[in-house]
Amino acid sequence: MARVDALDNGVARLPTLGYNTWNAYQCNINESIVLETAQLMQELGLQDAGYNFVNIDDCYAMKNRSADGLIIEDPDKFSGGMRNLTDQIHDLGFKAGIYSDAGWFTCGGYPGSWSNEEKDLKTFIDWGFDYLKYDNCAIPYDELTRTGIVGRYQRMADAVAKLGTTNGDPVILSLCAWGWNQVWIWGKQFGQSWRTTGDISPQWNSLASIINFNSFLTQATDFYGRNDLDMLQLGNGNLTYEESKTHFTAWALLKSPLFIGTDLSKITEETLSILKNEEIIKINQDPVEGASVSPFRWGINPDYVSNSTHPAQYWSGPTSEPDGQGGVVFMLINTLDVPDTLSFNLTESPWIRAGRQYAVHDLWTHTNNGTAVRNITVADVRPHGVVALLLQDDGNEPEDLYPQCSVWWQCTDQNGTRVGG
Repeated sequence: MARVDALDNGVARLPTLGYNTWNAYQCNINESIVLETAQLMQELGLQDAGYNFVNIDDCYAMKNRSADGLIIEDPDKFSGGMRNLTDQIHDLGFKAGIYSDAGWFTCGGYPGSWSNEEKDLKTFIDWGFDYLKYDNCAIPYDELTRTGIVGRYQRMADAVAKLGTTNGDPVILSLCAWGWNQVWIWGKQFGQSWRTTGDISPQWNSLASIINFNSFLTQATDFYGRNDLDMLQLGNGNLTYEESKTHFTAWALLKSPLFIGTDLSKITEETLSILKNEEIIKINQDPVEGASVSPFRWGINPDYVSNSTHPAQYWSGPTSEPDGQGGVVFMLINTLDVPDTLSFNLTESPWIRAGRQYAVHDLWTHTNNGTAVRNITVADVRPHGVVALLLQDDGNEPEDLYPQCSVWWQCTDQNGTRVGG
C-alpha cells in the first residue's frame, strides 16, 4: 500500500497554513481574485505570520473534459492559464493548491478524478500546483468501484506516490473524506490531513459541534497526519469576537490545518489580529510536539459525553514553545450563553508534575500572570469565549502546603493511610 508520507523529508510534517477560495467566493473565482488575495496576504502580514499556501477550490474548470480526456481550466475565469497563475503565486513566495474529487464529479458538478487519477494529477503538476484537496462527491455505483472509500482514495494516493512532485517536493494530498467514514483511522496512509466532519458554517452551533466531534479523535493527530476541522470562518458570518477567538484557538491547538476563507479586501483589524496570533501559531507549528491538545475534563457534562452544543471545556497538551523551553498549553472554553468561571486542579492534566508550581502566561493578552500552585481559576469568561494559557515549570511548590497532595484522596503514606484531607 503506497504511502505519501514515506519520504519523511519534512513535507507536510506540520499543519498547513494558507488561504482557500471557497468560504469567501465559492464558485465566483477567477485569476484576478486569486492573485489579489495572494498580494493582500503579503501586504497584511499574513505571509510573514506563516500562511504560505494560496489554494483554489471548486469551479475552476470547464464542465467537460477535452477530446483527449484532460481537465481544462475555464478560459473566462483563468484566461492566462493555470501555469501562468501558479508561476505568479510562486514568484510571490507562496505555494499553490488545487481541488478535485474521488468521484465522477466535484461537489460543484465539475469533472472529478475517478478513473482519471494519474491523468489529472499530471495535469495539476504540469499546471504547477503543490497541494491537492480531494473531495468525496458523486461516487460511482458499487458495481463499478468494487471498493469502499479507502480504495477510492488509494487510487489518488498511488498516483501521488508515482507522479506527485512539483518543484522537487511531493504534492500534498489533503483528504476531504468526511468523518462518518472513520477517516481518522485510515487517512494517514494517504494524506497529510483528513476532514473529520461535514462542512463548517459561520455560526457558534457549527463550531461547537465540530469541537465536540473532534474531542474524541485527538489521538489521531501527530506529525505528517492530522484531523482537519475545515476552513476558518472568521469574518464570514455572525460570530462574535469571543467566538472567533475560540474558533481560531481550538483549530490551532488541535493542530488542524489553518486555511483562511475571508475576503481579505474586507477583513477587519480585529479579525486580522486573531489570525496573526504569533504565540498560538507557533504552538500549531511546534516542531517537537506534534500531538493535539486533548480534553482532561468535559466540564458541564460528565467526561466522555458527546454533546454537540456543549463540548469538552478543559483541554491540555505538551508544547516545546516558546523557543524550545517547553511547557503545557491549556485551552478552557465557556460553552454557555452567559459568562462563567472556569476552574481546575493543575494535576488533572496528565502533563503537569505534582508538587511543582507553574508560571502562567496568557496566549491572548500576551501577559505573564504570576504563579499557579495546585489550582487555576479564571472568572468571567465571556459567553462562548476561550482562555489559552501556557504553563511552565517554576520549581517546587511552597513547603508545608495542606493537604499534602493536591488531590488528597489519591495519596497514601507507606503504611497505607491517607496523608491529608
